[in-house]
Amino acid sequence: MEIKQQRRRALVVGLGISGISTAVRLRQAGWEPEIVERAPGRRTGGYFVLLYEAGRASARRLGFLPAMPDRSSVDRAHYEIDRRGNRTRVPNFSDHPQGPHHMLRGDVENAAFDALPADVKIRFSTVPTKIEQDADGVDVTLQDTTSGASTTERFDLVVGADGLRSTVRRLVFGPHERYLQRFGRMICAFQLSGPLPGLAQEDGAVLLEPNRALWVFGFEDRIPTVMLTYKTDDVDAEFTSPPATRLREVFGTPTGKLLGAVLDEADAAGKDLLFDSAEQVHLDSWHRGRVVLVGDSAWCVTLYAGMGVSAGLAGADLLGTMLQRHPDDLETALTEWETRLRPSVTHWQECAGPMRVLFNPAGTRELLGRRVAARGVRYPVLGPILRRKRTRSMMVKNVDVAAA
Repeated sequence: MEIKQQRRRALVVGLGISGISTAVRLRQAGWEPEIVERAPGRRTGGYFVLLYEAGRASARRLGFLPAMPDRSSVDRAHYEIDRRGNRTRVPNFSDHPQGPHHMLRGDVENAAFDALPADVKIRFSTVPTKIEQDADGVDVTLQDTTSGASTTERFDLVVGADGLRSTVRRLVFGPHERYLQRFGRMICAFQLSGPLPGLAQEDGAVLLEPNRALWVFGFEDRIPTVMLTYKTDDVDAEFTSPPATRLREVFGTPTGKLLGAVLDEADAAGKDLLFDSAEQVHLDSWHRGRVVLVGDSAWCVTLYAGMGVSAGLAGADLLGTMLQRHPDDLETALTEWETRLRPSVTHWQECAGPMRVLFNPAGTRELLGRRVAARGVRYPVLGPILRRKRTRSMMVKNVDVAAA
């Protein structure tokens, strides 16, 4: 009689892009993943993301790249605007070298979720409250936040994919303050309910002012999304007022039609509005024993770097590959996973500083320099120089880090 080998159990904490992708890859690698999620259900809404080749290659191997639409369009217009309604056409993200795909965060998450086997168990309103491990497994105490009931279960592996302020990281690696590096910037992103005044639905726009900026990301077949970002001297104080109230205080008056319409939309966005500080995570190691962190929990490159989704997919993909390669040696698998992935992640984190100038210039000098760089790419002599510089700074490490 044939005896089937029991699958090893993995607990994945977090039902975002990194968590779902990790569960998909673990199942491919012969594991039995289970997912717990703090929220009572799947997230709605979304915002603009870029998907580079590193992410596309991983999504292809994970099996859901065809379900992720590329919403890029070289024909869409992109404008720099001011509060008086003046606008100048400038290059957009479609002009970026090596052509990242444009999409919504929800496009990636939905594609990954649809690829998740139907028998993968998902528990909502559930959080880990205690994690203890030994050489043979991990005991995790899970609490149902609705009923308050707790159970302790044993797993062979725990994956923390629960975001910037990861509960898994806090329980196993220590307080957030040890690992978070603040940029002194706030980011607010959400999807609009309709096109903005003066812009076609597919058009993009940017309003740049010292230490604050508004970005509009247009799509031909979807309502635009927006991002507002600004400098702050006290990150903690930013969370003492409702986000929409804080945005109005920061951007002031008169707003002009377009900014005014965006702020009105923020008032109504509710829970679908992302409002958070720009921070990176820096750890000497992304794994400890049988617990491993992926995505923002481990490295968080920030929205400024533009590589968050790609890094999350690559990390999930490569993790499964290394577990397959070393099925009986978890420590070696996790060590080789990190050794291979870390150089690229470090580079992407380093790119966040220069890219922050693109999204949120700190003062008049940075603002003028950013405008010269953005508009100069179309000049016959200056353009090739600027394009080569941008390619070297951002894309040199955009390789398929998860390839077998």
